[in-house]
Amino acid sequence: MEFFTIVLSGLLGIVSPFGFVVERVAEDTIRDRLEAVETLAVRVDNTPNYQLAQGNVDRVRLAARGVYPEAGIRIALLEVETDAIQVDPGRLRQGELTLERPLNAGVRLVLTETDLNQALQSPQVSEQLRDLSLDFLGDPAQQLERYEFVDPQVEFLDGNRVRFQTVLQSQQFQQQLVIIVESGIQILAGRQLQLVEPTVTIDGNPLPPELIQFLVGGISQQLDLANLTEQGITARILEWSLDANQLSLAAFVQVQPEFVEQNLTQLTQSN
Repeated sequence: MEFFTIVLSGLLGIVSPFGFVVERVAEDTIRDRLEAVETLAVRVDNTPNYQLAQGNVDRVRLAARGVYPEAGIRIALLEVETDAIQVDPGRLRQGELTLERPLNAGVRLVLTETDLNQALQSPQVSEQLRDLSLDFLGDPAQQLERYEFVDPQVEFLDGNRVRFQTVLQSQQFQQQLVIIVESGIQILAGRQLQLVEPTVTIDGNPLPPELIQFLVGGISQQLDLANLTEQGITARILEWSLDANQLSLAAFVQVQPEFVEQNLTQLTQSN
């Protein structure tokens, strides 16, 4: 979510009352708050140009490749195109950014298998993966607190299927369990990820279908974009595809003014 806020702050930075090269202002704002980015371009469409001083922008387009929100985590491609943006001109003159209406944007994202596997090795993703897995398992998770996940890997397969493999290693004993999860993927109602015909094996032994269904239910609930609504974001996946090399998706995102005001304030204070 912080990465989304960083991009949003850069886009809204174009209506800053300071400076005239607005596209460079937006690019510099985003670059400064990312770990790294290989290529980045921002284009602002506005006629007439003096609308910027009034807090109005017709459209903003962003295209970036090799985006690193954090060390070790890479997004192959990110494209964003907004509808018209309107901010409060009075607060703008005071150096504050406040949306007068929700911000609508189209987003295109591409993740490669190589980049995803590199991200799985990063400490921040490994910790989140462990916490997520413990949440899914409920009461048995207390037993797994003595274990850690080692060398997680993902493989994109044909037919919109993926294979995830990791090793569950005991922190007290010299014991390892190889866990392999394979499943198809589909998106329901543009917002909820669903696993199709999933299989799970532990050291070559398949789990019972009842236990697999329990785990699948937890994953679907956690990966539901409707969970973002309370934070002020509405998101819907419009198109997506998965092949042997990459995952790509196109989405519609609507951001409420309350999310912008709260999160941009926190981001500014943290910097």
